[in-house]
Amino acid sequence: MTGRLRDTGLKVFATCPPSYTASPQIYLREVLDVARWSEAAGCEGILIYTDNGLVDPWLIAQAMITHTERLCPLVAVQPVYMHPYAVAKMVASLGFLHKRRMYLNMVAGGFKNDLESLNDPTPHDERYTRLVEYTKLIMDLLRGPQPVTLNGRYYQVANVKMTPPLEQDLMPGVFVSGSSEAGLAAARQLGALAVRYPKPVAEYEAAPPPDAAALGIRIGIIAREDAREAWKVARARFPEDRRGQLTHQLAMKVSDSEWHKQLSKQGETTGSEEQPYWMVPFENYKTFCPYLVGSYDRVADEIARYVGVGYRTIILDVPASPEELEHIGVVCERAAERVTS
Repeated sequence: MTGRLRDTGLKVFATCPPSYTASPQIYLREVLDVARWSEAAGCEGILIYTDNGLVDPWLIAQAMITHTERLCPLVAVQPVYMHPYAVAKMVASLGFLHKRRMYLNMVAGGFKNDLESLNDPTPHDERYTRLVEYTKLIMDLLRGPQPVTLNGRYYQVANVKMTPPLEQDLMPGVFVSGSSEAGLAAARQLGALAVRYPKPVAEYEAAPPPDAAALGIRIGIIAREDAREAWKVARARFPEDRRGQLTHQLAMKVSDSEWHKQLSKQGETTGSEEQPYWMVPFENYKTFCPYLVGSYDRVADEIARYVGVGYRTIILDVPASPEELEHIGVVCERAAERVTS
């Protein structure tokens, strides 16, 4: 592995495998393998999901930190699961113990069934209002050194001081979903990076860029020197699956996520060398993001266009192998060359 992703000028994150598809006996080993591959390839960090059906992301983050040298966990944080003080305490404690920076992926939504089972009927847009107050309190606690008092709409604390204090160069980066207007507004208020599950890039080129401090996309990449080989790999990895299509349709009924709705409306997209944007993995419930498939140069062109409209952070899908990350590294290098030139 060359660490080539580190030198592209893009900030690239991988994604941790989900626990619900794995055997308990081998899951941790798979997670640590992916973490090591991602670090060796030069990823900045790795996204760790959260929902009612997954292993706690903080425990996964701890394991990753102790088995890598610099990889930064991007931990999904759902207000329903933890008080903001508990989140700040976790970040400060991991910083104190391991001197590792964290990233926080602030999650307002999820599956409605998950939220209802925890007695949280809060409407979609109000969840983002709550998320802003929640995140600001976390960051105020971590900035220190003064005690924090808040008499907010959703949270109240009095003279709380974070101990151990967090070194300021370890302050976490904050990501927020920016696919809905409410999410984008929250990212703007927090000065956070707005993450999108992207539409085809031409739709962004035809519209004004979103008003956000920073922008990122969540996307999978399968690329080879020859486009036909890339498509062969892609279709073998993500064959069409009727059961997966039905599961996707069911998931749509229990989700109020704007990005899920937007992607589903893209319709069936077969993809081609002329159009590398590919939705089959998403439509067959194999993953939760679009893919770009094709030759190194064709996919690099597409990535460079996303960068050209402001998307300089990429959150990749779960990497299939260290070799796959090498192929993605080639794409990102060529994309960076296009942006520079």
